[in-house]
Amino acid sequence: MHVSVLLEQSLEYLAIRPDGIYVDATFGAGGHSRAILERLRGGRLIALDADPNAAARAAAIGDPSLTFVHANFSELGRVLDECGVPLVDGVLFDLGVSSMQLDEATRGFSFRESAPLDMRMNPLEGQSAYEVLATASERELADIFFHYGEERAARRIAHAIVERRTSGSLPKTTTEFAQLVAGVVHRPGKRERIHPATRVFQALRIAVNDELDVLRDGLHAAISRLRGAGRVVAISFHSLEDRIVKHTFREDERLEILTKKPILPDESEMASNPRARSAKLRAAQRKAS
Repeated sequence: MHVSVLLEQSLEYLAIRPDGIYVDATFGAGGHSRAILERLRGGRLIALDADPNAAARAAAIGDPSLTFVHANFSELGRVLDECGVPLVDGVLFDLGVSSMQLDEATRGFSFRESAPLDMRMNPLEGQSAYEVLATASERELADIFFHYGEERAARRIAHAIVERRTSGSLPKTTTEFAQLVAGVVHRPGKRERIHPATRVFQALRIAVNDELDVLRDGLHAAISRLRGAGRVVAISFHSLEDRIVKHTFREDERLEILTKKPILPDESEMASNPRARSAKLRAAQRKAS
């Protein structure tokens, strides 16, 4: 079951007004959306998600204050225009892949079970992970694994992929690809803290979904649509996301930083929800014009 990370902290920093207009840019399972809706009295929540499966979960809430739009948060400006909303009081980003997407084997985000190498947040658009592995050059693959996964063996892994591709034996499933990576990275006799393929899977997922550029676009769109004293809150799960959030907030003169250091989950949340361990929350407020 998906459990929303840093839920109370995100609500605290959004400082929800009952009659305000808010955006949940990453609806997911709807945990944050439900909590926001409980605090609205005459207000409105607009929720976005690139995953088409999220639409049914949003409909199940059955709250007239909720408007769900199947869209990537990089399209936030267009969505608000279509909803007739010029400015909002707050925007929440809960980044990364959800527990439901990880648990749905056919999506190909995890190597716990054998599944097609897909990894698309929106399976109706773009190249799958397999198509990226089948078409990218050796250098492009190495850059993906190094820059998005901080994988030190990026070049060796990319070379092994191209060799398998040339021989016509490129892995088509998550478990086969994980085995290929582990065969290159694993050092015999050494106990690994994480599975050897973890960083490569993260990197490939980021590349497939263009997650970092989409994040930049989404943050800028959110900031530009905040009214005075409106707030933007972002929960990230790896250093690349957190760095983008931190620098975007710091470099935008329209914002006042509310979190000098990132807010982290406490011990009890990490114990009850392992996904929370790498979470960092940052928040900023639009200065009065």
